[in-house]
Amino acid sequence: MTAAALSPVQRPVLALAVVMTMGVLGYTFGLNVRQAGLLLIGIAMGVSLYHASFGFTGSYRRVIVHGDMSGITAQMLMLAAAMLLFAPILAQGSAFGHGVGGAIAPVSISMALGAFVFGIGMQLGGGCASGTLFSAGGGNLRMVLVMVFFCAGAFWGSLDLDWWSRLPGIGKVSLAREFGWEIALPMQLAALVLIYFGLRIAGARNQRSIWWENGFHWMHLLRGPWPLLLSAGLLALLNWATLLLSGHPWSITWGFSLWAAKVAVALGWDPATSPFWNDGYSLAALTRPVLADDVSVTNIGILLGALIAASLASKVSPKPITSLRPLVSAVVSGLLMGYGARLGYGCNIGSFFSGLASASLHGWVWIACAIPGNWIGIQLRPMFGERND
Repeated sequence: MTAAALSPVQRPVLALAVVMTMGVLGYTFGLNVRQAGLLLIGIAMGVSLYHASFGFTGSYRRVIVHGDMSGITAQMLMLAAAMLLFAPILAQGSAFGHGVGGAIAPVSISMALGAFVFGIGMQLGGGCASGTLFSAGGGNLRMVLVMVFFCAGAFWGSLDLDWWSRLPGIGKVSLAREFGWEIALPMQLAALVLIYFGLRIAGARNQRSIWWENGFHWMHLLRGPWPLLLSAGLLALLNWATLLLSGHPWSITWGFSLWAAKVAVALGWDPATSPFWNDGYSLAALTRPVLADDVSVTNIGILLGALIAASLASKVSPKPITSLRPLVSAVVSGLLMGYGARLGYGCNIGSFFSGLASASLHGWVWIACAIPGNWIGIQLRPMFGERND
């Protein structure tokens, strides 16, 4: 496998991806080094996600339908690594002279409902927020459509969030604050071990290798595919790097909400009509450039990283949507995920991955509510012409 193996069709795509990346990188350097660093982290995330096809949606579907827990095993190792990396930094409360804080969100009825709705949407769409980003960046036109309606659904949810937030809840619960990190960290790691063996007792097995299956060649690092375990380890490190650089863990769906809100403002919408958007951080974000927003710049980095990875692997081949059912499922799934993410304070990344790494109770409640939603989504997939293989 050599550079000459790149097809003529992919060389122009790779060149375009590199030019776009250099342009965006130059702009972010003009803002500040921090934003440029977050862009580079996002690019690395995009490459890691794409080359391993690392997603939550397919892993949940495989374990539910086929008893294949390979993807779940990789995710558990990723979560354990992130917990170990996050704990000393969050216990200290600062890094490189600035404060850091975990992804701690309220536990409430609306959060639980949002996770449940998101779970349905991710199976109908064929990808969660991170899966949508790397698939869209890799040239999947259907996932581009999912992302558009994901943004619309997230904005819609932000307009309704004030009403939903009045439903009963117990507020933010940090396990580290309640028990101390010396207890919270082993407790969370033990929970992962119990879940792993619980799945084994239920009959699930690792049916695919999570490491290099047919031997390693250095060109695999450039062209892929990557094993699940390599991507899992890198994503844990990159989430930790995001925490160190930005002061908060990896998140995705806030960026989608912001993008749609900026479009709405351009079309004449008044943020003063929304309690979510008319004050504080949200209003300030509307007035700044998109690339000045931490989450947005990371998201854009993921799109660029996935495009680079796909062009290196000669897999950029956009296919038009030629039938109605995939079109409908793209629209419905995007809206469900966007709305659910806004109610649920994030997705598999912001609420589950970063939430558990931060020892937040809401991360555990989120996944407990999202899994039944995934099961329902799996049952609905055939209605939209999607197979469960």
